[in-house]
Amino acid sequence: MNRIVSCAVIAALVLIAGVLRADDATGTWKWTSTFNNNTVESSAKLKQEGDKLTGVYIGRNNTESPIEEGTVKDKVVSFKVVREFNGNKFTIKYSGTLSGDTIKGKTSFDRDGQAQDRDWEAKRQK
Repeated sequence: MNRIVSCAVIAALVLIAGVLRADDATGTWKWTSTFNNNTVESSAKLKQEGDKLTGVYIGRNNTESPIEEGTVKDKVVSFKVVREFNGNKFTIKYSGTLSGDTIKGKTSFDRDGQAQDRDWEAKRQK
């Protein structure tokens, strides 16, 4: 009888841990983007504490930039990253819906004075 109860408790804890993780953006996330016909792999290491999201964006040449204004509210993940390329600073805003090990949404940034939006889908790494 004790074995059955122990197995049931362990199964319940595993199930609860899976449900909690599905609503938590903590982890390493990877995605690809295309700029000027070049595909770039990017990633972010995120940590969620309540509604607050912190971490770093890892881009080209493994350069890291801190994420700013990171939040998670009602499964919507959002943050921005300020990057520099050829002496020019630019900001990319990320927003997407968290569903298990996927965040799917949009990125937005200015290019040549024009607002640009692109689809974004990040996968949590195991």
